[in-house]
Amino acid sequence: MNTKPRCLSFVKFVAPSFIGGQKSAQYPFSETEVYVFLGEIPNMPEHCVVAERINGRIFSGYHSFLFRELTDDEV
Repeated sequence: MNTKPRCLSFVKFVAPSFIGGQKSAQYPFSETEVYVFLGEIPNMPEHCVVAERINGRIFSGYHSFLFRELTDDEV
C-alpha cells in the first residue's frame, strides 16, 4: 500500500480493481491525468481533496490511497 501524498504535491490516480471484495465503482479520474493533492479532510480521515492540474476542477471526499505522489522523474 502506498503512503499518503504530501500536500500540494503532484499525484496520479491509482485505480483499484477491488475494494472490500466488490468491484470498484466508477471514478471521475483518469490514470494519465496529473492532479494536485490539496490535502486530507480533517473531519473525514483518509479522504482528500485533489484538483486537476490543467483546468483546476476540484474533487473531494475520495480516499487518499487512490492517489500516489509522482517521483521527481515523472514531474
